[in-house]
Amino acid sequence: MIDWLRYESAIRLGCFFAVLLAMMLWEWRRPRRPLGLARGLRWPANLGIVAADSLVLRLVFPVLAVGAAQLAEAKGWGLLHWLAAPRWLAVAVSLPLLDAVIYAQHVVFHKVPLLWRLHRMHHTDLDFDVTTALRFHPLEIVLSMLVKLAAVVLLGAPPVAVLLFEVILNAAAMFNHGNVRLPLQVDRVLRQVLVTPDMHRVHHSVHRRETDSNFGFSLACWDRLFGTYRDQPRDGHTDMSIGLAYFRDWRATRWYGLLLQPFLDSEPPSAQRESRTELI
Repeated sequence: MIDWLRYESAIRLGCFFAVLLAMMLWEWRRPRRPLGLARGLRWPANLGIVAADSLVLRLVFPVLAVGAAQLAEAKGWGLLHWLAAPRWLAVAVSLPLLDAVIYAQHVVFHKVPLLWRLHRMHHTDLDFDVTTALRFHPLEIVLSMLVKLAAVVLLGAPPVAVLLFEVILNAAAMFNHGNVRLPLQVDRVLRQVLVTPDMHRVHHSVHRRETDSNFGFSLACWDRLFGTYRDQPRDGHTDMSIGLAYFRDWRATRWYGLLLQPFLDSEPPSAQRESRTELI
């Protein structure tokens, strides 16, 4: 039997670059909407951020999620270990439950003002493509990893399930952030199970009501279950504006501007009034 955990780094990197390149090619061949900015103005910052995130994680954490799962397994920590769940059942249960944790975390980062200051960097991208999936502030990545470590240990998720979950989550994020065209019928069927690009694009709308919807990353069921699902953007996928109204300059396109965003002025009072009006 192959010990997949021995090849964790190779599996992660191989899947990451395979999906990234596949999505870039798909976007080139069948784009869903024209981009407002040249890729050369956005991609260096977005790709530079993911490099910074990876470095910060390695510097801050002695072990990441799979390592935490191995430690929990060795110590017998976590609900699934206490229940002595069979390995196949533990894997089958861990995947959707960890996905639910990511959904809940996403909602909280939108609702808590201090956390939104970190998360909004993801939303200030002025276009929507596969590199948007990689655009998260390093401080948010650190907090997200803390949440993930706690969830993995408390649940007692098997290490192989955590590796599989992280690979799926990363691939799903790049897929549903893709500027790609799916046949409408395929999209309608697929979004019954998975988050599609058309479904998630609504979440990146400039309109606050739409930004606070469609929080799922992999499974589409959580938004329907908790009432945060929105079917289509009010302005249509081609004409909708992407991003936030109050970050549409160098702070949204340059690497150092992205890193500074949490420490810059927050949403101006005029935009706050507009947001509250939309939510009425």
